[in-house]
Amino acid sequence: MGMMQEFKEFAVKGNVIDLAVGVIIGGAFGKIVDSAVNDLIMPIVGAIFGNLDFSSMFVVLGKVPAGTAMALADLKKAGVPVFAYGNFITVAVNFAILAFIIFMMVKQVNKMKKAEPAPAPAATPEDVVLLREIRDSLKK
Repeated sequence: MGMMQEFKEFAVKGNVIDLAVGVIIGGAFGKIVDSAVNDLIMPIVGAIFGNLDFSSMFVVLGKVPAGTAMALADLKKAGVPVFAYGNFITVAVNFAILAFIIFMMVKQVNKMKKAEPAPAPAATPEDVVLLREIRDSLKK
């Protein structure tokens, strides 16, 4: 029974719940960034470099069966080994954008934390003030 109580205390601690919420939101945020990269940024980058589509950049490493189209999905489906460096470029750009956005968010949160005024020190209790006055008068 002690182990169950210990697990319950662990599972409902604020840090564990905060971590779970962070993972869920991070997963959803990752999908948003992935869509922004694939649907917004990469087409612009591709247009700048002459309608270049990074996801279709690959090198075939094996023999292609007859009748198989030279598209990445078709080659993978046929079991042909493919060095798909274009997908890696897309994922790397996705990671860089996600890391930059998270960096900017953390920077703003830290700035807001610094901007909060420090709480005023608690008023000294009256008995302490009286004792200090007595101490000071005895020093004279």
